[in-house]
Amino acid sequence: MAATQYAKKIEKIIVELAKQGVPPSKIGLILRDQYGVPSIRKATGKKLVQILKEHNLAPEIPEDLFNLMKRAVNLHEHLTKHKKDKHSKRGLQMIESKIRALIKYYKREGLLPEDFSYDPEKAKLLIRK
Repeated sequence: MAATQYAKKIEKIIVELAKQGVPPSKIGLILRDQYGVPSIRKATGKKLVQILKEHNLAPEIPEDLFNLMKRAVNLHEHLTKHKKDKHSKRGLQMIESKIRALIKYYKREGLLPEDFSYDPEKAKLLIRK
């Protein structure tokens, strides 16, 4: 009985943090550091994003993909100012390659819609929300 109350308390904390706008990776760190929860999955029997989906708080774009898109947008802005920066241009190509691979994976897993595609201008709008 105590284990289910513990799991419900953890879920409540996760939902409160998500409503405050804390991303899933930070929620895991907060639970570990401030509440002493080493593993959300072992404590609740569910993954963090699964709990967020149950409460309709999951991000529409997975966090790892969102962070890569943010890096790509920042590099695009850098390259508009510094057109001859070949090293950064190569870095942007590598990041965009990772983005395309992740999009392909998330479409296959059903986490992104089939019509989702990466476009630097569209990414800029998504990041600036």
